[in-house]
Amino acid sequence: MNYKFLTLFALTFLFSSFNSVGNSKEEISNNTDPKLVAANVKVALEVKCKNFYNSIESNELSLPKYESFSKAFEGYNELKNQGIIEKDYLTIVDFSLSSNEERMWVINMTTKEVVLRSLVAHGRNSGELFATEFSNKSESYQSSLGFYTTGETYVGKHGLSLRLDGLEYGINDNARDRAVVIHGADYVSGKFVKENGRLGRSQGCPAVPNEISKELIELIKDKSCLFIYHPSRNYIVKSKLVS
Repeated sequence: MNYKFLTLFALTFLFSSFNSVGNSKEEISNNTDPKLVAANVKVALEVKCKNFYNSIESNELSLPKYESFSKAFEGYNELKNQGIIEKDYLTIVDFSLSSNEERMWVINMTTKEVVLRSLVAHGRNSGELFATEFSNKSESYQSSLGFYTTGETYVGKHGLSLRLDGLEYGINDNARDRAVVIHGADYVSGKFVKENGRLGRSQGCPAVPNEISKELIELIKDKSCLFIYHPSRNYIVKSKLVS
């Protein structure tokens, strides 16, 4: 009678242990599931992004919208991890805003502060007051969205200018061949807006006011990150740097 009881107890214990091992394996499997890992990484990035955004010192210049910042932050971190970005400055151009607004921000990612905000032009064939059309093609005279690294400076017809290298294939990788650069222009000014009802437009370059162009270029040249944002579904689908 005792023998039967012990046998039953042993079988019950083994069955319980088997279930416990099975559950552990299932938990491990769930924890290494690619979809779950990706979801956890996304949540962690979102938390990091929100915390960073809420800690930025605007220096009375205001902050970019969270929608544009979050995309910029995601791509910036990926490029930084890859070693493509060397300087800790993030420049955001938000083409969802009117060209009459100061829609360019430069953020020091080390000190977490806005160090510059400015007007910035879009391409003449991208739209009038708002930029709505974008292209990577030569002679399109349209702006290109996405992530860039800043390159070297040179002196051209617009004075001191800054070359840009587009980092997204099929989206902006023709930037250097198209001579899409940062430069100063007299049509990027409050005076021009008052006289014409809107900011002037470029041939595709993110042109800035003459009075801040040198300061801006010296600040962000040589491998910092520039992100030109627009809530374009076409861009989100093509980009490998934002989700």
